[in-house]
This record gives sequence, C-alpha cells and structure tokens, in this order.
Amino acid sequence: MKTKFNIILLVIVTITMSCSNYLDVNDSPNSPSSDVVTPDLVLAGALTSTYRTQARRMNILGNVMMNRWGANVNAFTGGFSEEFSLAIDNAFYDDIYDNLYLSTANFQAIIDYPGTEYNNHKAIAKIMKAFYFQYLVDLYGDIPYTEAHKGIDNLTPAYDDDAVIYRDLVSEIDEAIQLIQSSGSSKSVGSEDVVYNGAMTNWTALANTVKLRLLLRQATKAYTLANDAELATYLDTQFALLDGNTFISSDAKINPGYSNGQVAQQNPFYALMFSNNETTSVSYNFYRGSDYAIEFLKGNFPGAVPDVRLTALYGQDDDGNYTGHTQGLDGTQSPETLSPIGPGLVINSAQDGYIMTAAESYLLQAEAQLLGKISGNAGNSFQAGIDASFALFGLSSASYNPTAPTIGWAGTDAEKTEAIMRQKWVALNGINGIESYIEFTRTGYPSGIPLATTAQSSTRPKRLLYPSSELISNASNVPSVSSAQAFATGPFWAQ
Repeated sequence: MKTKFNIILLVIVTITMSCSNYLDVNDSPNSPSSDVVTPDLVLAGALTSTYRTQARRMNILGNVMMNRWGANVNAFTGGFSEEFSLAIDNAFYDDIYDNLYLSTANFQAIIDYPGTEYNNHKAIAKIMKAFYFQYLVDLYGDIPYTEAHKGIDNLTPAYDDDAVIYRDLVSEIDEAIQLIQSSGSSKSVGSEDVVYNGAMTNWTALANTVKLRLLLRQATKAYTLANDAELATYLDTQFALLDGNTFISSDAKINPGYSNGQVAQQNPFYALMFSNNETTSVSYNFYRGSDYAIEFLKGNFPGAVPDVRLTALYGQDDDGNYTGHTQGLDGTQSPETLSPIGPGLVINSAQDGYIMTAAESYLLQAEAQLLGKISGNAGNSFQAGIDASFALFGLSSASYNPTAPTIGWAGTDAEKTEAIMRQKWVALNGINGIESYIEFTRTGYPSGIPLATTAQSSTRPKRLLYPSSELISNASNVPSVSSAQAFATGPFWAQ
C-alpha cells in the first residue's frame, strides 16, 4: 500500500541551498527535531522531492539539449531561446543545483540520525544520496560535499574535488549494501518507501546499478580519453567486486499515491504538462517533439528503421501525422501543426514516475560487458535494454531489428558503443532526459545530433555554471567558471 502523498518534505531551514539541513532547528517543543523527526517520517518526502527535480527541470534540459524536444513556435514566441542559442549563464537552469541541494539534505539527515535502529532507512538514503550527487558532479564538477548539509554550523561550505567525491559516492553505495546485509534488528521499511515498499533486495540491486553507472562514467577517461593508469586500476578493482552481483531488471518506479486531488498530489511530470487540468494546458501546448527525433523514429535516417516507440513518445499533430519542430526555426519557418509529447509519457495524474529504468540498467551492463569488465553477453544485454524500453510503453520489440552499426548490434566495438548510446537516447526520451545528455558529454555519442539553427556555439556545453545563489551566499568558495569554460571543460571524467 502506497504512502499517502501528504508525507511532505520536512525542510525547516533553507538559509543556503548548498548546506540546508532540516534538523538544524531550535529546541522549541513546537518544532521538529532529531528526537521526533525519525527517518521513517522523512523518507517519502526525501524521495519524492528529489525525483521532482529529476522529472522536470533535469528532464527538460536533457531532452532539449539532445534534440528530442522542441517548442510550439506556432503558438509561442521565444520558446527555448536560451537553450537553442546555448546562452549559458549563472541563471541557466540554476534551480537544478538549488533544488537538489535542498532536497538531498533530507537524505543526509536520515544518514546522520543517531543509533542503528533505522539502518535500512539509512541504506536507502545513502543510495539515493549517491544517485543525485553523481548528477551534481556530472553537471557542475567540483561541488560542496564534505561540508555540505551542515546547516547553520557551516553556511559557506568548501568545494571538494569532483574525482574525490565520485570515489566517496562509490563508498556510500558499498556502505549502503553492508547496512542492508547486516540490518539485523533494525526497523523494517514499510510504505514510507514509495519506490520498493521496503523490499531491500530491490534496493541492493538498484545500489549495484548506480555503482555500475558511477564506474562507467569514468571508464572513457580511464581506458580511452586519457589512458589514466591509476584510474584504470581503481576501476578494474571495483568492476571485479561488482561482477556477479544483481542489477535491476525492472523499472525503479516511484509513486507515493499520485492523484488528481490537488496539483501538489499529481505526478510531477504530468503536473508540468497539465497542472491538474486534464483537458487543456498552456504548458502541454508549449512542448513539441523535435523534427530530428521524430524523423529518426520514422526510420528516415541512414541505418534507422521504423520504431513504434514513436507513437508513445510523441502524439499526432492536428492532421494526424507525426511532425517535429526544427530547433531554432520560428513560426514563419515551421510546419503549421506540430506533434505534442506523446501518450506514453503524459498519461494521467496518478502515473508512475521512473527513477531508473530497466532499459538503462541493461544498456549499462552491455557497455561494461563490451569492455570486458563484468561477465555476460553484451549483445544479449543490449537487446534486453531495447526490449525493456518497448515494454515500459506496453509495446513489443519483435518487429524492431536494426542491423546498421551505431544503431544495431553490429560493427566495431566503437560502433557498438555508439549503438548503446543511441538506444539509450531513445529509451530515456522524456523519462530521464539528462542521463543521455551526460552520456553524450562523456562519449560523443550518438554522433550527428544537430544543434539548433540559432546556436551560437559549434558544440554543446559540457557543464553548467554555478548558480547565482552560490555566487551570492558562498562567494569565497565557489570556483570561478566562465561561460566559455562551460563549453571547454567538464567534470573530471570529461578531461
């Protein structure tokens, strides 16, 4: 039974986004404190608040940057103008940084709760802390970590080296698994777990999958980009420890009881589109499929074949066709009617959210197996990833058999790696858009994704700039990064 959605994020102190911690409160008997706000009361809010940022702003950014979404330029002017022109500044998607720091403070509060009574809850918090801090590093590089989430004890946290943070995130995953395995008399997790409803074996599988992603994100630097011997040795050791463990084979869904009762109770992605009005919406009318993505799924691309996922990812235009927006073109240059976001993504207020999909898990395994770092057949995992992507939408992949290198399982190892990234680009469309954007930054795949016609740069940014909130509140510590550097340098694994 799902926890009622009125278990809300218990954030009391929000002084500085990068170090907020809701347990930093006074001793008033009328205010929550660590003695009364136990981890079981915090967990659902922590999970749902972080997912909200993933489902909305991170998803939008990734889908636009990977040319899967466009704007309804026939009804709106200036839609996605900053994204299309690549006008990166300190206000560009700054809420990703702010919101993730604010909401991950609750995971840290669970971890810091005294005693061993809630070790299972602490394990979940460690897994999800690693999950979202990986994204903070991937998008910003060096960030506050060791001194983060100290509340009023430290309002200006120092920035840690991003490579060091990554290794600590791997350690957090290992510690989480150990807590699960040795939880003993610790309290069981129940309906406050709005992902797995207390099934800790599933959390172990998710932990292994997150660890696999952490390791693979560094693999290009270690084995190809920089031939980093020390990093390669570290990764080889970690891959060996991970080999033989279980990864997720079904979608990691989140649903605390989403409904259409109030806007705040809706699935956050659905609410982005419809805001509690299930018939008309300005927001839903704004987002449109991109011409590039729609034409690829139609099979109008060298080596591509028709893909029925088109009907789930995009809706028909007013003429009953699938027509996309060419990013950068205005209403005078665009087709008169454009395809909206599809019925497989925008279903209803109560739809499940997806923290991580089985498709992503299988495609991660395929890459690691192709590299020879974990056991198993890479081609089989690749196909399983495709099958899982179709299954998420209730579709069959039986008729989908691409054979061209870079799209299907054929050609050289480099071409197979690109095929993994191409299938990830399709599978995560509208679900976790930011993931394939980050993977593109790492690998350069899928190649050939066009920039908007209005782009002021020949390449996409490799990172985001630190938000204005940090420049104001933590000026003595925040690194200086220019707009030009955002295109030239990324996180450590991209160097």
